[in-house]
Amino acid sequence: MAICYHCGRETSDLYYCSKCGQSYCSLHKEPVDHECNIVIESLELQQAPLSSTYIDAPQIISTQSTQEVVNSSDTIVRGTIDGTYTWYRQEKQIPDNAFDPDSGIEFKGIFLAHKSEFLHFLIGVILIFTIGIISFYKIVFNPDYIWALFMLAGFYATAFLFHELGHRQVAIHFGLQTKFRLLTFGMLLTGITLAMGLFTLVTLSDPLPGLALPGAVVVLGLDKVSRKTGLCKAAGPLVNLIYGSIILIISFLVPIYPLNYFIVIAAYFNFMLGTFNMLPFGILDGQNIWKWNKKVYLLLMTSLLVLLIITLMIIYA
Repeated sequence: MAICYHCGRETSDLYYCSKCGQSYCSLHKEPVDHECNIVIESLELQQAPLSSTYIDAPQIISTQSTQEVVNSSDTIVRGTIDGTYTWYRQEKQIPDNAFDPDSGIEFKGIFLAHKSEFLHFLIGVILIFTIGIISFYKIVFNPDYIWALFMLAGFYATAFLFHELGHRQVAIHFGLQTKFRLLTFGMLLTGITLAMGLFTLVTLSDPLPGLALPGAVVVLGLDKVSRKTGLCKAAGPLVNLIYGSIILIISFLVPIYPLNYFIVIAAYFNFMLGTFNMLPFGILDGQNIWKWNKKVYLLLMTSLLVLLIITLMIIYA
């Protein structure tokens, strides 16, 4: 069977692109889907003299020199900034362990890139848990309910943790290299949020809005638009939908106030996080899901949004 020049998938139906002269599957037949301008540039660079070639790798930078890479007949390595790293039309296989310090790969924008995944998870969860403690101190207004403060922070942290594990496990299912990694820019935003929270705690003012996103699951080998990418991206919000629904059901089975009230808030965390990540733009999961399958997107987004509204009604009732 013929092979798509962009994703390498075997298919019986190929579509020829007159601009770059290559053939693609139905998912990548449009120039924007197979990044036609990049393909043209790559082909021109392969035919250009050695002295005029260069490597444009905005997210994955090889530690080899330009001449070494060109002599090994590798094509250009390119990456994305949506929490995934894509290797377009690279003749050399992805290293067996690209996250190993000796792999020759430098991950740009990743904080402590070659440290253990457990350390990254630990730091991320501790940061989220701490922000939860600071953010919910005004909700738990009664000293007798101080236990609820830690319970809410725990649910807040697990909503984030399970979301990322959802991405990770689906990627592993597809045999892709994946690890949770702290993002440099995300750590900066989280640090600002933490500082703002401490300020409001000391001054006894109302909590200021902030963004806590210390890291994300990095997956090697994803295409921009494909079933594999769509499922990997949908896994996170789907986990929040399931986890939040289970917590919401438990809140009705525990008719003890204010315990059931706090449990509903915990369900709200998951629906809020899932809905936010379903927004179809930027580095959020929704953008890839929308491009892959609009029916799946609408079903998942509608379910999360309806449950988010229900939990808000219960909380403010």
